[in-house]
Amino acid sequence: MEESVSRLFTEELLQKALSLFTATEQEPKKLGDFENYAFEVYRNGIPFVLRLTHSSHRSKDQIESELDWLNFLSNQMVNVCRAMSSINGNYVEALVSEDTFFYACLFNKANGKNVRTEEFNDTLFYQWGKLVGKMNHATKNYQKPDHITKRPEWDEDDLNLIEKYAPTDDKEVIEKGKALLQQIQQLEKDPNSYGLIHSDIHSGNFFVENGKIEVFDFDDCSYHWFASDIAIPIYYAVWFNTALESKKERSEFAQNFARQFLKGYYEENHIDPYWIRQIPLFFKLRDLTLYSVFHKKEDLTKASERLLKLVSDIKNRILLDEAIADIDYELILKEIEKVNK
Repeated sequence: MEESVSRLFTEELLQKALSLFTATEQEPKKLGDFENYAFEVYRNGIPFVLRLTHSSHRSKDQIESELDWLNFLSNQMVNVCRAMSSINGNYVEALVSEDTFFYACLFNKANGKNVRTEEFNDTLFYQWGKLVGKMNHATKNYQKPDHITKRPEWDEDDLNLIEKYAPTDDKEVIEKGKALLQQIQQLEKDPNSYGLIHSDIHSGNFFVENGKIEVFDFDDCSYHWFASDIAIPIYYAVWFNTALESKKERSEFAQNFARQFLKGYYEENHIDPYWIRQIPLFFKLRDLTLYSVFHKKEDLTKASERLLKLVSDIKNRILLDEAIADIDYELILKEIEKVNK
């Protein structure tokens, strides 16, 4: 969390949020503080997750629209951690901190636990794909209520403004980034290819229990191409797997992951093969976003060797116009077509 925000976050503010959601049973356990403050809390012996978001990160309207879509998905029987209302009947409570706000909301806590990369297997990849497919399919029927503000479009995220966060001497990276954004902005949009997506369904944002995946952390949800919701799980599955040292190893792993994932996805949602072929663009967009994130959030002069290597690898891929892994999408599409005949 930025120092300017952490200075404003007080114990008194946390206690007020706990009271508003009647979650004062046990001492809150901090779960994270990268973009939001998240705590495991209890009421009636049941664990929940309390999230506090600073107004510099999201507006109250944006969070309300996030939670409306989240609870819509829950009502459509998609396995997501729905939002709960406060004692005032609000899903979002605004807490004043000097001349800013923290916005508090409460979520069901997912059952199970995170899956480590050593535990990755074909069954998980297949179920992962089914869940994302079901989410994208359900979203086609989502109608935003008139009183709810629309979530941002994908290109309204300031992290796409590579020139804002990259070092000024990274001129070639900045130019490559701008060119990529222009290329993606030319893609067509229609209800079968474009809508609200989670935007960040990696293995750190779901728990698994008895083979059932339950997704959380919808903070980055935006209007985007469904193909990006396919690309992001593949990207992070490769990126998190530190055992994959060479491009060849990454590509072999990604080929199998994509095969199993898309088998599950196509059982729940049909997407034109054209969009599967665009996945490399969304790999590159995530590289661009992460390059901005690391320069925004981290002091890279004090970074670990591992982080510096990650940032260096991303920069090299941007400069070379490369995707994180090469996948034979035509082969996978043929296999899926054969199964669905």
